[in-house]
Amino acid sequence: MSTRICDFCGASETDENPILTGSSAKICKTCVTSAYRIMSDNELAKLKAMDIAEFSPKTLKEILDGYVIGQEEAKKTFAIAVYNHYKRIFRQHEIEDESEISKSNVLLIGPTGSGKTLMAQTLARYLRVPIAIADATSLTEAGYVGEDVENILTKLLQNAGGDLKKAERGIVFIDEIDKIARLGENRSITRDVSGEGVQQALLKIIEGAQVNVTSRGGRKHPQQDYVQMDTTNILFVCGGAFDGLEEIISRRLGKNSLGFTRAKNAETKDARALIDETEPDDLVHYGLIPELIGRLHVVTALKELGEDDLMRIMTEPKNALLKQYMKLFAIDGVKLTFEEDAVRAIAKQAIKRKTGARGLRSILEKVTCESMYELPELEGYEVVVNAGCVQSHEKPLYIKLAREKKSA
Repeated sequence: MSTRICDFCGASETDENPILTGSSAKICKTCVTSAYRIMSDNELAKLKAMDIAEFSPKTLKEILDGYVIGQEEAKKTFAIAVYNHYKRIFRQHEIEDESEISKSNVLLIGPTGSGKTLMAQTLARYLRVPIAIADATSLTEAGYVGEDVENILTKLLQNAGGDLKKAERGIVFIDEIDKIARLGENRSITRDVSGEGVQQALLKIIEGAQVNVTSRGGRKHPQQDYVQMDTTNILFVCGGAFDGLEEIISRRLGKNSLGFTRAKNAETKDARALIDETEPDDLVHYGLIPELIGRLHVVTALKELGEDDLMRIMTEPKNALLKQYMKLFAIDGVKLTFEEDAVRAIAKQAIKRKTGARGLRSILEKVTCESMYELPELEGYEVVVNAGCVQSHEKPLYIKLAREKKSA
């Protein structure tokens, strides 16, 4: 029996590379696999082009509205920035001229629990792009104890399933960026490896460069294999609370006033509302280096969440906390009900703790702890949580539900 030959690549048939025979041609397993990959890449490219053509700043804002309560101006600004970023990647070739659109990275300023991370996560999930979330406080300058800046890109590559092209169009969210501010406006005499040193290291990857990253993360050493990643099309979003920035802005706005007038002007504006008037010089005074500020072109502020906002966060979004707990109880055949005064009391506690929306879950866990401990034995009951359960740690009310009579 003669050995069959692939008509496409000329390979001979083996046990590892069998050949399929058609009416007029033969093809081996290797060529079939290669053809499948090519076609899959083309389909992915078409899908991406369709997605970019379909979404707009308004649709992105509507997506954010489903998960993030309040923060209207911040959501609008962030939606525009994300739209422009991916339009730049996929559609700038539609206009034939010599100009090139440079990317705009984003700085989100807002208190903890105001929705900075959630905004980035929501749009990354909707756009089906990988996202890496890093904490700036764990980063240090290369060669010192802590994480290298390049490890952020390693996380992005891992979250993209090892697909380099996909990772190069992803989103990197760097939280607590204000915690790496240098202590003074002047450059430190000693080496600031976790502050200004990290800011300097971030410059090249944020602007766009070819960066060698390790596929497994960790410290670099000569034996490791490197992957070269181009960060030109990666959207960098930095977030931070920037506590004390209001005082810097207040001093700037009131610097031409004297005596009682100055004090009066300072009191006319809400402290947190001053963040809307942030200028690059204010961030320099805070401790960010000018070179880093110059690479974060879109700056927007998130407001501190009020009582009504926190109540809406617990009830309205698609992943609302109260809906999650109700579902947990329903799995065991128990109906969970929160009275309005209980929801308001939870919101008040979160404001008192200054934890924003992030602190709501810990309060809910404490309120429902006793009921969840007894949950398997409460099938057929309704658990009612009122304000007393939140304020005085009273036990929720257990009400036996009447069983529906089956029709004969």
